[in-house]
Amino acid sequence: MERKLIFLDIDGTLTEPGHNVPPDSAVEAVRRARANGHRVMLASGRSYGMLSPLLRYGFDGLVGSAGGYIMYGEEVVYDCPMTPEQQKLAMDVFLRSGVYRTVEGKDTSYTDESFKDFLRETAQAEGNSELLRWREQIENELGIRPMAEYHGEPIYKIGFVSRSANDLREPMRVLGSSFDFCLQGTDQFGAINGELINKAFNKGLAVERLCEYLNISIDDTIAFGDSMNDLEMIQTAGVGICMGNGSEALKKIADEVCPPVGEDGLYRAFERLGLI
Repeated sequence: MERKLIFLDIDGTLTEPGHNVPPDSAVEAVRRARANGHRVMLASGRSYGMLSPLLRYGFDGLVGSAGGYIMYGEEVVYDCPMTPEQQKLAMDVFLRSGVYRTVEGKDTSYTDESFKDFLRETAQAEGNSELLRWREQIENELGIRPMAEYHGEPIYKIGFVSRSANDLREPMRVLGSSFDFCLQGTDQFGAINGELINKAFNKGLAVERLCEYLNISIDDTIAFGDSMNDLEMIQTAGVGICMGNGSEALKKIADEVCPPVGEDGLYRAFERLGLI
């Protein structure tokens, strides 16, 4: 078969959400596919610093910050942080609107400590601390630092959590011309979480940019994802595959649905596609 360029989301696709250790079957699938001449890229909403530990499992390159940073081998193919003006505007309007921020630089990410205060209050009121434990686990595993340590370095993307849709009205009005609001939905406490992504890039555009750089046809690309921030990538690739544990909305758009990440989904999909 033609050699393929394969794009793998991380959280919920290559690994269980918030983890940095993929199942052995996924590591073996990547190893065997590359041995057969295919090229395999990480493609994540995570910053370079948060996803780089996974490079040790053997990948040809990475798409970080939802397409804002692309590296192939040792070469930087694309690098697009916010402008200083965009950065200040976004930080200020979220803060003013009471929206909790996680800002992502190239190497380090920072989160508002007040967000964990909100989670602690919610946990006490609801008698359930599961969400707080989940958040603390993610921060520890991905090395997210408190916002007090952030000193203005360039940022690529802002993750956000809003107590209500009303709190997002002003940020959407102020930032909507330059940024997309990728909403992941409402959690069990009614909070809305999502990502602020520059209109200059997304994972789908990253597929196109890397294909142009490598002189590869889009028809020879395969993309795996699980959430709506993978939408453009799934739509752009020659074959777009949603994980069985993924978003129901994405499943309807994808060309195929494979088994969940926890059920050796990648390995089984690679095998069925003849990649290994």
